[in-house]
Amino acid sequence: MVALTDVPSKNLVQGRLSVQVAEIAADSTVLRCLDWDRDRFDIEFELRNGTTYNSFLLKGKKTALIDTAHAKFKDLYFRELRQQVDLRQVDYLIVNHTEPDHSGLIADVLALAPQITVVGSKVAIQFLQNQIHRPFAAQVVKSGDRLDLGLGHELAFISAPNLHWPDTILTYDSGTEVLYTCDVFGLHYCDDTLYDEIPALLEADFQLYYDCLMGPNARSVLAALKRMEPFELNQIATGHGPLLRHHVADWTGRYRIWSETQAQAESFVAIFYVGEYGFSDRIAHALGQGLLKTATAVELVDLLDTDIATVRELVTSAAGLILGMPPQSARDLGPILSTILAAAHPKQAIGLFETGGGQDEPIFPLRNRFQELGLKPAFEPILIKAAPTETTDKLCEEASTDLGQWVNRDLSQKQTQSHDSGLDQALGRLSTGLYILTARKGDVSSAMLASWVIQASIEPPGVAIAVAKDRAIESLLHGGDTFVLNVLEEGHYQRLMKHFLKRFPPGGDRFEGIATYAAANGSPILAEALAYLECTVTHRLEAGDHWVIYCTARAGRVAKPDGLTAVHHRKASNHY
Repeated sequence: MVALTDVPSKNLVQGRLSVQVAEIAADSTVLRCLDWDRDRFDIEFELRNGTTYNSFLLKGKKTALIDTAHAKFKDLYFRELRQQVDLRQVDYLIVNHTEPDHSGLIADVLALAPQITVVGSKVAIQFLQNQIHRPFAAQVVKSGDRLDLGLGHELAFISAPNLHWPDTILTYDSGTEVLYTCDVFGLHYCDDTLYDEIPALLEADFQLYYDCLMGPNARSVLAALKRMEPFELNQIATGHGPLLRHHVADWTGRYRIWSETQAQAESFVAIFYVGEYGFSDRIAHALGQGLLKTATAVELVDLLDTDIATVRELVTSAAGLILGMPPQSARDLGPILSTILAAAHPKQAIGLFETGGGQDEPIFPLRNRFQELGLKPAFEPILIKAAPTETTDKLCEEASTDLGQWVNRDLSQKQTQSHDSGLDQALGRLSTGLYILTARKGDVSSAMLASWVIQASIEPPGVAIAVAKDRAIESLLHGGDTFVLNVLEEGHYQRLMKHFLKRFPPGGDRFEGIATYAAANGSPILAEALAYLECTVTHRLEAGDHWVIYCTARAGRVAKPDGLTAVHHRKASNHY
């Protein structure tokens, strides 16, 4: 174990952005990009103390860079990185996680140092190949894989999917006993104090970070903690906030306690897949995203990285199951598939998907087996005959959202019945208009009937819309996304309202039989609408079971100047 006293560091400052450089272990350097004034993260995550983006440089006989930083730090980051290393001598770029705040400078690194091999999970490499429009050398790693840099720096990789993205891995340096975790164990706290010297200053932000990003995947947190157990930890080098060294056992213990408490109380869906086969990782991620929209916990299980006892326990306790077809050649998976069939029970819902590997086990005989056992089909089998596209991702998300809503049906009914009738009826007297929100992003389009809409500002002209978290269209309404708000006309809205209130099957065409034409932003305008507004999302605010989407109206038109907006009157607040 390497023992270091807290070492001095130097800061390179540009306005309210700065870069702190410090040695954290033998031949191991951190470049902490300090964002002192950032007050929001991912639009809806309010920050109280700024944040940092931590990148690391390890030098053995070979040199590795672990994660990069936010693109806003480009000049500062590269100015300091060049002081630490000749980029032409860097051998590896280890990507623990591809979210832009950590990967925002990867394309720039590869442009300056094309000899670098990018190391990451299979999903991470796939994500980067779609983001970086240039070829690069890549090495896919998973739990148990190792990379020897020399001079004692042997790196071991730990798979940690869903923390909080599906591509996450942790990287452990056995020579220094430092665990590099990117988002895991992080916190949004900006301070030039390198380590966790005063826990009381960090506790509130540490828990807020867990609650927002890790808590929804409590079972995945526990799985990652179990994989970490064989490794002796001298310190945890996080991607955000100070590094954890003085109270490591306490911080990891909090994750364990919080996750065990949450896992015991929540319903979950287990997604079984073969990570090394076909497009399993991508499909499983898209399915997981749909479940998370309904606040349903997800347990991702790679059938090549588990055992029969774990599978039996998960299947027995899960509220729903999703199974990706393994390759026909994987005969060693036969006992695990038999265990899934033996442990499944009629109170569960089941969903199946092909993985697109070319030699999938037949999907329909297995579906029939589950139906004979009494399991409810959550969605029609998802058949992958070509490389997945955004449309495929959306299909998977919508399918698993349906499953999540089914899992939570009893809770939703109890919550509806528990409303105080007086309060509920009074809220229901808040009248609103009727609108159809339509959006298109790439090849994906969606629509929904909206009634919780208000003008929110005059300059710039702004509109606020409440969208339930489990709506299919929600994923098309993030910062910078565009859509059309179609205003329905009093006395002429019934057909459109009836159409868009229908429950569409996953991937179904919501505009079949409806006359539309394209707005300047590409989203559909309904030909029967009284008026329309072309909007751009600028902010999202979490509001209980809804997102409040604030957008700027860029253009608009009224088809009938004397027409009146349809008004929606309710008698209760707990339904539209």
